[in-house]
Amino acid sequence: MSNLLNLLAAISLLVWGTQIVRTGILRVFGENLRHLLSVSMGNRFNAVVAGIGVTSLVQSSTATCLIVSSFLGRNLVPLAAALAVMLGADMGTSLMAVAFSFDLSWLSPFLIFVGVVMFTTKEKTTAGRLGRVAIGLGLMLMSLQLIGETTRPLTESPPVRALLVALPNEILLDIFVGALLTVLSYSSLAIVLLTATLASSGIVPVPVALGLVLGANIGSGLLAVITTARSPVAERRLPLGNLLFKVIGCLIAIPLLPQVMQHLPQWLQSPHQQVVLFHFGFNVMLALVFIGLTPLIARTLERLLTVPRQGEGTRPRHLDRSALQTPSLAISCAAREALHQADVVETMLRGILPVLRENDIELADRLRTMDDTVDELYTEIKLYLTQISRESLSERESRRWTDIVSFTINMEQIGDIIERVLQDIEDKKIRKDRRFSDAGMAEICHLHERLLANLRLGMSVFLDGHVRDASRLLEEKARFRDLEHEYAATHIARLQDNTAQSIETSSLHLDLISDLKRINSHICSIAYPILESAGALSPTRIRHSVLAPLDAEEPRRT
Repeated sequence: MSNLLNLLAAISLLVWGTQIVRTGILRVFGENLRHLLSVSMGNRFNAVVAGIGVTSLVQSSTATCLIVSSFLGRNLVPLAAALAVMLGADMGTSLMAVAFSFDLSWLSPFLIFVGVVMFTTKEKTTAGRLGRVAIGLGLMLMSLQLIGETTRPLTESPPVRALLVALPNEILLDIFVGALLTVLSYSSLAIVLLTATLASSGIVPVPVALGLVLGANIGSGLLAVITTARSPVAERRLPLGNLLFKVIGCLIAIPLLPQVMQHLPQWLQSPHQQVVLFHFGFNVMLALVFIGLTPLIARTLERLLTVPRQGEGTRPRHLDRSALQTPSLAISCAAREALHQADVVETMLRGILPVLRENDIELADRLRTMDDTVDELYTEIKLYLTQISRESLSERESRRWTDIVSFTINMEQIGDIIERVLQDIEDKKIRKDRRFSDAGMAEICHLHERLLANLRLGMSVFLDGHVRDASRLLEEKARFRDLEHEYAATHIARLQDNTAQSIETSSLHLDLISDLKRINSHICSIAYPILESAGALSPTRIRHSVLAPLDAEEPRRT
């Protein structure tokens, strides 16, 4: 019983070590890995190499799949190139299995010692996070040693030997068990290493081990499909295509297993090496067979999974819960959802002018109900961000976290203002059948046009963070304030001239230009975090040269 508990503990340590390495690498290099993938998709062969490199670091083809799927959701890469990345990603995990198959027992205590020193002395720095990665690698190597030591007495037990002899050599059952274990452990690498270690100890026969390896490959494809099940259609295509590769590969490999079992022992004596290199060879075969078919499969997937025409639905589109394990990826998901919220706000803002011109009450009602969408998205984004561990974020990611919160607050407040504006238009103009003067309507149209341009500029500033655009946006705040004062003065002049239409709509007109100015202020607030990070903001807008004489006169007045 104690041997069985020790085996379960060693297996758990292997899975946990793999998890530590994966999350640690993504926290340190998450942004750089995404950049490497995005610039390496010019052709399929570069994409395969990028997939191998990134997944060798991350040690999870599922994590790579999630990153590339996010690119597809933003239409940044073609699906064919993304499929090629996944062929390389699967080769990357198999290469890591080969690396771990060597005798690295001396490396385990060294990595754990160095990792603990780095983590405890510089916990919140990059060196501290790399220390966590080193600890994870050391734990993986130690767990493999423990599995080997624990299984040795089990293999010598007569009941266990009798059980092994009685095991049915059912390849489909072996594949099912391997896939199930991979989904439960969230790591095909851990299951392949576990299978190889059990095969070398005699616990699992080599034919059964090869079936488990095929199942582990299918399990890794299933993991990506499951984690993206609620994502947009464009993001679900890649995991499905990757799973299709693996299923077809298994269908090809199953009839060939007898020949493989006949020749494999002639090349490799160790069962451990046989299992690991079979895993590597299987993924190399997948890459060779499918690299030329990725455009065809991409077109097929695009026909099967068509992107539906979406209105301004209330359901969040980009808040992938599985990405919360990878803070840099989760931040990207939240930013995309914030832009979705801004799109809804832009639709509301754009609709103000048709309501004014055409007295369209039905349109006003539809636009007002969209404020509920804005509020719901704000709530969902806020709750999603609170689930991201702030301690795991780099300084840049932490600033981005704050920027997203500020942006969504501004969008929510703009939605509230637009809702009140539409209600005022309905109450004070449409139901009372009043009209603006031609000059007054021209002024509102001009402010509205400037406002839409500023909103688009604000969205660009939020997305790219360019200081020059942020500075332009802040300059628009002063220009808009001057226009508000100018148009308020011209409206007063029309009242003095006893213009009937201006008198009837005076209250609405002045409230409207004031509300548009408030909306513009919220839009321009997007620029402040970017300018503050760049050191481009002065401490105060008050001129000290003007304050100094006033301070000097103050004692005389008292």
